[in-house]
Amino acid sequence: MAKITLTGTPADTIGELPKGGSPAPDFQLVKTDLSEVTLADYAGRKLLLNIILSVDTDVCPLSLRRFDQELAKRHDTAVLTISADLPFAQGRVLAAEKLERIDAASCFRDPSFAQDYGVVMINGPLQGMLARAVVAIDAGGIVQYSALVSEINDQPDYDAALAALD
Repeated sequence: MAKITLTGTPADTIGELPKGGSPAPDFQLVKTDLSEVTLADYAGRKLLLNIILSVDTDVCPLSLRRFDQELAKRHDTAVLTISADLPFAQGRVLAAEKLERIDAASCFRDPSFAQDYGVVMINGPLQGMLARAVVAIDAGGIVQYSALVSEINDQPDYDAALAALD
């Protein structure tokens, strides 16, 4: 269990993020076109999981924009933004923001992603939502970096996450 805050109000997650050097847990998520996506779909590519609370907040879309900009310089890396939002909301925000280089997926059908990655909040005002986190996975499926954002309104350490995949 990890401790985080939302503007100072404490909350706990169900577990811990996967540690560096460990195999990334598999997942089965729903993309914006309602097709399914798994970790195996990114086999042989570097993958950054951008785990967010919701695309409908003021803070979370900042990370979508930043990672989209970074991908213009990094053709060997994919970014998958994951939330519990419905795929329709994710698609709406990606289209409105003109974000074409990142993928988005929802864990709304299967809560095992949130449990396996330890990011579902088990108490606090946003109980049941995903905490903000970044997980960098190398082309072999091994976690190289993982970080939970301790204050939900803060941004992740973009440079550290991207450097882990260099």
